[in-house]
Amino acid sequence: MSAPYFQTFSLTTYLAVSLLLGFFFGFFLERAGFSSAHKLTAQFYFKDFAVLKVMFTAIVVAMLGIAYLSLVGWLDMGQVFVPPTYLWPQLVGGLLLGAGFIVGGYCPGTSAVAVAIGKIDALLFALGILMGIFLFGVTAPRITSFNLSGYLGNLTIPTWLNLNIGIVVLAVVVLAMVAFWAAEKSEGPWKVFARLYGKPSKGDERR
Repeated sequence: MSAPYFQTFSLTTYLAVSLLLGFFFGFFLERAGFSSAHKLTAQFYFKDFAVLKVMFTAIVVAMLGIAYLSLVGWLDMGQVFVPPTYLWPQLVGGLLLGAGFIVGGYCPGTSAVAVAIGKIDALLFALGILMGIFLFGVTAPRITSFNLSGYLGNLTIPTWLNLNIGIVVLAVVVLAMVAFWAAEKSEGPWKVFARLYGKPSKGDERR
């Protein structure tokens, strides 16, 4: 969602803030290990749930910030842009993105981070993204009816289920806590297996 504060900034300030936030976003992604395809694909093999933990944490923090700022009157939710939902193209696009994530080991954001530190596999992945964008641009006029199919408007969970936003926020927080707990439990057996049968570290080899 786009922040509603851009109208109070000059274009130069808006671009400077965006650049600064983007830099730190990429920096912390790299420091968290998300420039490694092995780290990212481990999520899909149920070995390392760092991706789930970091992204779910980001979602919860942003959600709570928006909810509380709106509650105290510092944020006008009517000015927050919610992209319209087109069910079928977004469903297909999500599946393709997930498949590409598993096969290539990156998503668009993490590939940019890995390219920035000189990883060749990430560069090839990023070139594949650009090729996909180009091909979509070429074929989009021919599949317009599909691209606009399943239109549901500016759909959100509170409006979809007719629930109070506070209930939805609480439910997502509880869901996140359960997901974190389940992730820790499922990682346990893999960590034991890695210690018993995995490649010894350099320190172990020296000993």
